[in-house]
Amino acid sequence: MQWLALDIGGANLKVANGLGHAESFPFELWRDPNHLAQELRTLITQSPACDHLAVTMTGELADCFENKSEGVTFILNAVEQAADGRHTRVYLNEGTLVTLQVAKSRTAQVAAANWHALARFAGRFTMGRPALLIDVGSTTCDVIPLLNGEPATNQRTDTARLLRGELIYAGVERTPVCSLVSSLPYRGHLCPVAREFFATTRDAYTLLGKVPERPMSRDTPDGRAVTKAASRLRLARMICADIEDFNHRDAGIAAEAVANALTKALLDGVQQVIAAYSFEPTIAVLSGHGAFAAKKALEQADLPWERVFLASEIGGNASRCAPAHALAVLAREASGG
Repeated sequence: MQWLALDIGGANLKVANGLGHAESFPFELWRDPNHLAQELRTLITQSPACDHLAVTMTGELADCFENKSEGVTFILNAVEQAADGRHTRVYLNEGTLVTLQVAKSRTAQVAAANWHALARFAGRFTMGRPALLIDVGSTTCDVIPLLNGEPATNQRTDTARLLRGELIYAGVERTPVCSLVSSLPYRGHLCPVAREFFATTRDAYTLLGKVPERPMSRDTPDGRAVTKAASRLRLARMICADIEDFNHRDAGIAAEAVANALTKALLDGVQQVIAAYSFEPTIAVLSGHGAFAAKKALEQADLPWERVFLASEIGGNASRCAPAHALAVLAREASGG
């Protein structure tokens, strides 16, 4: 019994088999939803052979859909096409795996359930102690309380989780800079930023060396490459400057300010969750390819918790695709495979 898990987001498709294989692929669902089934079929055929699929998603929020129920149904139909007859199960946010047909009748429980699978998996690294899972991705951050190795939250919708600080809609790549800061330091002054989609957190973290340059990628606000030179140009535009007026030092200072803003957002979420559940964690489980941002937030707050990095436990690629990896493991265990 060979399982492959799919985590279908609005900007990335992630696959993992829970045995070491894990990959993330960019796919802008809102731009080209009708190609989703073919993209999924390609990912499945390029992954290790499997006869069972497990599915979770967040892509139902993409604005090509009228509402989340429509999005869930559309994605499940695409999965059904791509599965080519493989046994397929869908994860619900109550922790169960159901058939495609049942999932289509329970779209509210399918929507944005990937965090729950990850939280259940992460609990095995807490030794039963009070803990927080902090998963930082390209688009969002999850801050999930764990008690006795299980997710302690009863919040299930994105809106409820936003209200409780358990979902922070900001990440280390796709977040527009103007949504995080209202000004940037520039040569001894705080300059108001242009409220325009000129640069993202990826530009800040590329300049800081926290995410790699990707010269072949054009998934940027201006369509230019993901390089330090192009990121400096995009950050310059945030204060309406030309590159000649925004040197490497200016860019580094501005990038650090953007990173600090994300750190603050993370800390605000952490403190809100701790207050809501009236408990003191002793362990923080950090995952996602933005785990470095969570580490910085905990260090800045001088929190004494033990830290478990999923990248050290399951590998860097699996940590980047942590919900997919977690789902593959949970599905295999549930099936006795």
